Amino acid sequence: MTDDLARWQTWREIMAQPAIWAAWAEAPALAAARAWIAATAPDEIWLTGAGSSAYIGDMVCAGLEGQPGPRLRAVPTTDIVSRPQAFLSGRTPLVVSFGRSGNSAETLGTLDALDALAPGAARLNITCNAQSALARREGARGHTLVLPEATHDQGFAMTSSLTTMLLSALALLDAAPDGSARIARAAAAAAGLLPQVAARAQAARLPERIVFVGAGPLAFAARESALKVMELTAGAVPALWDSSLGFRHGPKSFVTGATDIVVLTAPDGPAALYDADLVAELRAQFPAAQVTAIGPGGDIDIAMPDGAAWGAPLAILYAQCLAVALSARLGLAVDDPFAGRGTLSRVVAGVRLHPVQP
Repeated sequence: MTDDLARWQTWREIMAQPAIWAAWAEAPALAAARAWIAATAPDEIWLTGAGSSAYIGDMVCAGLEGQPGPRLRAVPTTDIVSRPQAFLSGRTPLVVSFGRSGNSAETLGTLDALDALAPGAARLNITCNAQSALARREGARGHTLVLPEATHDQGFAMTSSLTTMLLSALALLDAAPDGSARIARAAAAAAGLLPQVAARAQAARLPERIVFVGAGPLAFAARESALKVMELTAGAVPALWDSSLGFRHGPKSFVTGATDIVVLTAPDGPAALYDADLVAELRAQFPAAQVTAIGPGGDIDIAMPDGAAWGAPLAILYAQCLAVALSARLGLAVDDPFAGRGTLSRVVAGVRLHPVQP
């Protein structure tokens, strides 16, 4: 089946990630961006984007919670555009914007809102598209980080774009000084992991529905994982996400019949113990479900020596492969599962921007 899947651009983009990360690890542009942030000396840093790009901010903020330095806050562009005054009036954070295409309506709307309401705010624009508005509109106090062209995914789903922007953000914002070495370690781990993950995904059943859960940054990796499956199956496989502890508070009612449950397990701390408890509980309570633990010592064993945030891009690989495999099995066009429907598109359409009132 691997040969069949390789005809899809999305599958090839997933498989390219280890090489992309390895080459990007030593990019001078990363060191330059980190130095620029240090020189800017912000008190507060906002991480913003829409959809998967917004989840990057969630994963980074959850993963780096409690470290010294500027306060980190995840603020989706979809929130900023709909309520710009509430977020930007009288504030000048460093705004880090993520965008695969760099041209989505919410990206443009956020740049417009910054121009109108916070022109003095520093901006770090991170994009996979060197020709985008995000690459060109730095503002008066700005810096742009353009990722390798190979990360500008041409398939519908964000895959290498998401993981490479996530690793870049961690390298820039983690107080640990060895970000490049950590990206290189992630690349080596992914190279060894992807063949196993790809084989497991292709052998998986077509579930009636699927759930992804995790703790801290892995909860938001679970969110991205659920989105990948739901997107590429065009909604044919309903997907839910939650935190490991939050799942019991009602969302567990989603589990019926042939539901697959994927627990992204934390590498250490109390979270690892709670994750293990949940895995055991779910296997006992739902014998018709298939429960898969992904993480240190799990069914898909992923060591996370640099912590859960740095492990998140590795944990997401299974959902990426599974989403493609299920999409193909359903007879969908994997690279554009909504072809002919006009409901969803690679770059979000249908948003009419309204002028920002100062």
